Amino acid sequence: MGRRIHEEERELRLPGEGEVLGVIVQMLGHERMKVLCADGYTRICRVPGRYKKRLWFREGDVVLVAPWDFQPKTKGDLIWRYTKSEVRKLKEMGHLDKLEEEYGEELA
Repeated sequence: MGRRIHEEERELRLPGEGEVLGVIVQMLGHERMKVLCADGYTRICRVPGRYKKRLWFREGDVVLVAPWDFQPKTKGDLIWRYTKSEVRKLKEMGHLDKLEEEYGEELA
């Protein structure tokens, strides 16, 4: 007897000013991940404390990254994880074209 997980319909969050879309490439441990971002940089991103128990991440997840002010090209925070249906919507809107090109695989 398995449990079914239902994805809730929630409003699609688009990247705002100072935010960029990315794909988790590698899990590094201690709440840190290597993320390939749509702006061409590969950042080491951490999960802020307020999200540690709420958001669970895996390799290949499409995420929203907030680059740090101090080292914007190499470090950032993970602030959102997109569900499969949200990734499909982002793809239809054309937000993931550049990211798929860099990642080399189809997302979702």
